[in-house]
Amino acid sequence: MTEAGYSEPVSVDEVVTLLAADDEAKCVAGGASLVAMLNARLVEPSRLISLRHVEELQKIELAEDGWLRIGALVQHCDVAIAAELTEGNQVLSQAAGLIANPVIRDMGTIGGSVGHFDPAADYPVALAALGAEFEIAGANGRRSIPASEFFIDWYETALAPGDLITCIRVPPPPAGSAGVYEKLAKVKGDMGIAMVAVVMAMEGDAVSHLAVSVGGCGPTPIRLSDAEQALIGGRIDEAAIQNLGDKLSAASDPVDDVRASAAYRKILIPRLVARAIGQAKTKLGDGS
Repeated sequence: MTEAGYSEPVSVDEVVTLLAADDEAKCVAGGASLVAMLNARLVEPSRLISLRHVEELQKIELAEDGWLRIGALVQHCDVAIAAELTEGNQVLSQAAGLIANPVIRDMGTIGGSVGHFDPAADYPVALAALGAEFEIAGANGRRSIPASEFFIDWYETALAPGDLITCIRVPPPPAGSAGVYEKLAKVKGDMGIAMVAVVMAMEGDAVSHLAVSVGGCGPTPIRLSDAEQALIGGRIDEAAIQNLGDKLSAASDPVDDVRASAAYRKILIPRLVARAIGQAKTKLGDGS
């Protein structure tokens, strides 16, 4: 391998221009995934493009439309304590706080994590439950892709060659909502065996909003919008929660790996769903 070139652009436009000029170039932000891949010689880029001077990518700010913009370079540790993530949107800060260990959380970035997209990672399942969007800059300008269309398959996203994630857009949380992130891992900081993200709101005894996403149990996060909508407007009792968990388990497509078997993951899903919804109900003041 010849020595890679190195660039330090200061704007998104400069980054996109560099990527367009060299299809073997790679962007480096926190480096949590890329450095490991470089060390293992899984990738050998012709040029490294540092993003550390691109200020636009480093901000968390509320946009005029009420959506929260989280720059791609925002580190996991900052997502975990972001005061801008309120009510149900706190499911994202909870997920960030369970990523790996403090060293990785101080180094890794949200854009790098979702761009790499390991289905067992923490962010994708939380972002799917939130209905988040990804703002992408490329040769043809900028576009937004919803989470439901961004994650395509194992380690595959909707990013095209030369694309750059500029920010993650999170919609305003439902009024009075609560967010819960449940993760089962063999050891603290490990990738999840299975994860569940819940965003829920209630009006009195009735469910007014429900989003339940399952991660680590298939090539992409799993959501069943029709099953969620069927529970809106009514009480969500033990039988309804079990039914939803069973449907999510049936829709899953887990694999056997060093952490757990596919069969175990399918058994686990309804239990994690019940635990997460139970915690959400408690947060909302309905412990029944």
